[in-house]
Formats: sequence, structure tokens, C-alpha cells
Amino acid sequence: MASTRRMTVAVLMLAAAEARAEGRRDVPYVATSPAAVQQMIELARLRAGDVVYDLGCGDGRIVIAAVRVPDVRGVCVEIDPGLVRLAREEADKAGVSSKITFVQGDIFEVPIQDATVVMLYLLREVNLRLRPRLWRELRAGTRVVSNTFDMGDWEPERQVSVPPGSTTIYSWTISGARR
Repeated sequence: MASTRRMTVAVLMLAAAEARAEGRRDVPYVATSPAAVQQMIELARLRAGDVVYDLGCGDGRIVIAAVRVPDVRGVCVEIDPGLVRLAREEADKAGVSSKITFVQGDIFEVPIQDATVVMLYLLREVNLRLRPRLWRELRAGTRVVSNTFDMGDWEPERQVSVPPGSTTIYSWTISGARR
């Protein structure tokens, strides 16, 4: 299991390096497994009124699952226009597109202040670059959930292993002290 995880991380890092060298996105698109999506939703502790942002949403599957919770809205942020189109199509197919805002933009520039939950499946180095922005711009009590990659010395409140392949899901809550 651990070797499968190491291989996944190595492939993601290599693909990200190639993408950056070609002037593309910071993180390659890799679909989140259904089991990991479910665990991310559970760790986020979603409730009515939440606004769930997925930074680097890919095909939108995490936000699509999140907005199935009553009175939850979602925001899909993705730099790749083809993936934004795909996320819209998937939300239309799921019948939830009216509950989701789709933003083609850079995760480091799109406003995120109204998020109550932020979902991530980025690389560790990208999480670490994003972390100061999360601390600065998100309100105390906002939940942050990451697939596979941690936030360095910011200790997660919870971390859960999800088979197959032992993907790890991490969760944190923004505290007033971090702001």
C-alpha cells in the first residue's frame, strides 16, 4: 500500500514538473476516487448554508457531491478551460449545476473569502504556497480538506486512510489565531 502511494506521489510530481516547464498549470489533473470524495465530504462536516470551494476542481466531482447536501452551494475553480467545461457538463448531468458557480481562474488569485469549506487535491508544494492565503483570507471556522497532500507543519485535526491504494485525506479548521 505504501509503495502504491509513493508511486502515485512520484507520478504526480513528475507530471507537475512537466506542466510547469511547458507553462501550464501547477498541478496535473488526476481524478479523485469515489471513496476519497466520500471521505472528503464526511471530513468537511457539511451543513446547510456552507459554500464549498474546490481549488483546482478538475471535473467537478467533489463539489457535485458536496452540493447534494441540502442547502449547500459550491464553487469550482479551475484554470483549464476544458476542465471547466467538463465540470459544467458533469454538474448538468447530475442535475446540480444551478447550485454551483464555475470560475476559470488561478487558485492563487480567485477570491475565496466567502468559502466555509475549501477542498484541495494539489501537490504538497502547492498546498504550502496556498496555506498563507488560506490563513489570511478565510474566516475562523472554515474547514480545509486535502486529498493525499498535507500542509507541512500545520498539523491536521484528522487524517483518514482511504483504500484502495491508501490515499490519505487530511482536514483542518482555520482558527482565529492563524489569521
